[in-house]
Amino acid sequence: MKKISLLGATGSIGKQTLDIIKAHPEQFKLSALAFGSNMESGIKAIEDFSPKFVSVKDKETYDELKSLFGHKSITFSYGIDGLIEAATYDEADILVNAVIGSVGLLPTMKAIESKKTIALANKETLVTAGHLVTEHAKKHGVSLLPVDSEHSAIFQCLQGENEKSLTKIILTASGGSFRDKTRSELIDVTVEDALKHPNWSMGAKITIDSATMMNKGLEVIEAFWLFNMPYEKIEVLLHKESIIHSMVEFHDRSVIAQLGSPDMRVPIQYALTYPERYPFPHSKQLNLWEIGTLHFEKMDLERYRCLKFAYESGKIGGTMPTVLNAANEEAVAAFLHGKIKFLQIEDLIEQALTQHDVINQPTLETIQEIDHSTRAFVQSLI
Repeated sequence: MKKISLLGATGSIGKQTLDIIKAHPEQFKLSALAFGSNMESGIKAIEDFSPKFVSVKDKETYDELKSLFGHKSITFSYGIDGLIEAATYDEADILVNAVIGSVGLLPTMKAIESKKTIALANKETLVTAGHLVTEHAKKHGVSLLPVDSEHSAIFQCLQGENEKSLTKIILTASGGSFRDKTRSELIDVTVEDALKHPNWSMGAKITIDSATMMNKGLEVIEAFWLFNMPYEKIEVLLHKESIIHSMVEFHDRSVIAQLGSPDMRVPIQYALTYPERYPFPHSKQLNLWEIGTLHFEKMDLERYRCLKFAYESGKIGGTMPTVLNAANEEAVAAFLHGKIKFLQIEDLIEQALTQHDVINQPTLETIQEIDHSTRAFVQSLI
């Protein structure tokens, strides 16, 4: 039986991870979980899975849970220290990092030191500190297993292949909520409009990132670190149906793709069961005759400027991707709270990137400092 520590248990990926654990009680046990302040979902997870360790965002939520579950043998904690405790919990074999944002970086690093297998759904960990995370994983002999559907697809396509013959990675993108709108039509779009993703059910931040195409930009940087592939050989292809989750091309021009209905539980489960595959009857079977036609379009980097920023930041390297991510997080939060318009997300990110003096091979402390100063800079512009 594999024992799991789950960070971000009440988010979209977290809830779907719990679905998988529930579907395979003989294979998985939830040993530790962490969530923010969604008490309703958090309490249900504790009642359904009886973890031995629970961490929450703040002291207020911690106190409330202690009063509710004080009679049970559960250890509670809170804040970043609690998040790290959950990530490194002794009894857990696998860390599923499904938190949103750069807060996921330090727990991942500590979990690697604790020799946990890392099932990574937290994009920002590799985007902000890819060189440190991959070096750390190699040093400690720890596997980084991708949970994102696109990176899982690439990972699956490469099984049994000689990676030296790989010539290109092709990430597919749905295009998000505004894929059929021109830039001029984006001027007055609302938060409600942006949150209506046509294919996937995701959290608010990721859904906005999908609409700006920053989500795909972060995935490009992730792919660079996960698969050791230069940016010039990482392509993004607009594919509205989200049936082909990604593809790889080899030097004989063969292209291998991974297909499936849009259901995040499939890549999550593969990360948990790797190298095995378990049945999951709740996932919809793919019938291509029902789909009929698949569509593909070349990405327009002027239409999707955030994707362009991501490529440029990744190629520059150093602290530039840290700035990209921090600026994006602050800008998206401002949009979600009605403080800025949709297209201003791009403007704020561009200003943050333009003013930054790059530091190459940054330490973890430097990355944290740059993350903090970038957020302060963006806040000063809002």
